[in-house]
Amino acid sequence: MAEVAPRGPDSGTRERLDALRARPRRPGEASFFWYEAEFRREAVKVLPGEYAAHAEDVLIMTVLGSCIACCLHDPGARVGGMNHFMLPGDRGAGGRYGAFAMGALIDALVRLGARPEALQAKVFGGARLLGGTDGAGVGERNTRFVLDYLGRARIPVVSQDVLDVVARKLAFLPVNGR
Repeated sequence: MAEVAPRGPDSGTRERLDALRARPRRPGEASFFWYEAEFRREAVKVLPGEYAAHAEDVLIMTVLGSCIACCLHDPGARVGGMNHFMLPGDRGAGGRYGAFAMGALIDALVRLGARPEALQAKVFGGARLLGGTDGAGVGERNTRFVLDYLGRARIPVVSQDVLDVVARKLAFLPVNGR
């Protein structure tokens, strides 16, 4: 069986990437766009402390350890997004903290037409990568924070892959929530 080589970006893809890169960004909004050959589509990388929200067929990606990524999606509006935060709570202003990261993502989705009451969540991360027996490590605290936050906001968690001792590579499609 012959192996199919991934196709590279065509001129339309390059133009779309240029347009995505040229858009104005809010503080904390992810801005690293590229062509992801494995998925054959444009992608944006969400770094710690950042978020991305789209109503377009753009792949949103990140890599997690003890950090949390919350993916929110409004199926009716066909918009979604992802954040990536490092610490629970709201001890600081900025996307590294859970409360700020969640608020920034929800606000961005509402600006794109999402209805807060229609949002669904998928939660990932919170791993214990360094071991130890210190009780509730940062991964556990991050996980507890995001699940409590979503519960208070009445946003149902439809999927989660949290805790354990493994890092995760995450790819999210905002228009369909997969």
